[in-house]
Amino acid sequence: MKKIHLLLLKSFIRPFVVTLVIVMFVLLMLFLFKYIDDLIGKGFQWYIILELMMYNSATNVAMALPLSVLLSSIMTYGSLGENYELVAIKSAGISLRRAMYPMMVVVVLLSIAAFAFSDYMLPVANLKYYSLLYDARQQKSADLIPENVFSNRFPGYTIRVKHKDPDGQTLYDIMIYQGSPDNSGVQNVTFAKSGLMYRTKDNLYLVLKLKDGIRYQEDKSDVSFNPRQRFTRFRFKETEQKFDLSGLKMKRTDESEFRSAAQMMNLRQLKHFVDSAGHSIDSSRISNYNLLSAYLKYTTVPVSSKTVKKPLPADSTRAKETSAKINALNNAISEVNQIQDALRSRVNTHEEASRNIRRYMLEYQKKFTLGAACIVLFLIGAPLGAIIRKGGLGLPVVVSVIFFLIYYIIGTIGEKSAKEGDWSPVTGAWVAIAILLPIGLFLSYKAATDSTLFDIEAYKRFFGRLKLKLTKRA
Repeated sequence: MKKIHLLLLKSFIRPFVVTLVIVMFVLLMLFLFKYIDDLIGKGFQWYIILELMMYNSATNVAMALPLSVLLSSIMTYGSLGENYELVAIKSAGISLRRAMYPMMVVVVLLSIAAFAFSDYMLPVANLKYYSLLYDARQQKSADLIPENVFSNRFPGYTIRVKHKDPDGQTLYDIMIYQGSPDNSGVQNVTFAKSGLMYRTKDNLYLVLKLKDGIRYQEDKSDVSFNPRQRFTRFRFKETEQKFDLSGLKMKRTDESEFRSAAQMMNLRQLKHFVDSAGHSIDSSRISNYNLLSAYLKYTTVPVSSKTVKKPLPADSTRAKETSAKINALNNAISEVNQIQDALRSRVNTHEEASRNIRRYMLEYQKKFTLGAACIVLFLIGAPLGAIIRKGGLGLPVVVSVIFFLIYYIIGTIGEKSAKEGDWSPVTGAWVAIAILLPIGLFLSYKAATDSTLFDIEAYKRFFGRLKLKLTKRA
């Protein structure tokens, strides 16, 4: 390997790693801002939050990797152009295409790695992430006894606390209503002026230490022939009541319930699902035709035939009697309603199956577009950096964000159109690549020919000459 190639690789790898870490961090912060209300205050262990953040970071690679390639390539060649290193490289007889060669090899290898990641690791990360996020969002809040709210977090109990200290453990004006688990009519109501709330060391029970209170209890009578109940009142200075916390722990849903989603499958599984869904649609079409064939008897009689000299009328509406016409129309309307009723549920099933096929075919194509996006955005970023000749995190960030937004918006429009059936899944997945690839080739050509594409002075001179010609003609 030549020293110039090693210099270019070192100049690219460092900003690529830095920008990838920055973009991943920004996307992770967006995730936390979006789901902060679903995660905070639910008593999760620290490793649950860390695991969720790790899986989210893996799912963000599909967005972070192309942006990092674009930004780092602009920064690398912009810095080389700003420090006149590209000029020294060209003066040594090395063209820009040859200078881009080692970087292109690295980006191609990176694209292959991105394809392998999207096919093998990304489905597993999506499965872990979405299943864990679903369980976390379904988890009840750790604030078991809020203020001025009748809380029924504990089965069989309704608790209301009028006021809580800022520490969240000292409670005032407490009311606890306890119903009978067997619906026998036995019920207890406890009032206390203050109390202390804490968890046991094993985190299995919540203990309420109540002070200065009274308990009202209604029991069934001990005598069977006396229908009246027994009412008991207890006064206490201090007492404790335990509540089981086992039912409030986060319960994990079986991951097999999420495996049918397109994001959780690799190429082999997606292909198998599309084939099986296609066979199912074909069989449903055959069954639908057999269902409707019984109603097509009026259209099966030919208008003219060699064997049938006098063809039968299409229907009985040609009868001259008004009553016969009305009966024929009623029969036709009845048969149309029967056909609509028979096809209504089948049409919905067919549309849902077609929508699923489009979604899975789109996900199949997206396995390849991730690597292709890295190559295309590199073809845009490298010549742009050589043309604008600005390094650092200033102008390159602005330019890269603009092009990435163009790529992201076009890709989002294509995916939505493909899911709705307006475009084919192949077109919807590759439309952004198809639009940006000519732009990248055009910029590469301009950079190789030392074009002044972004030179403001060149545009001023051009418009000045144009203005001069117009004034001479006038």
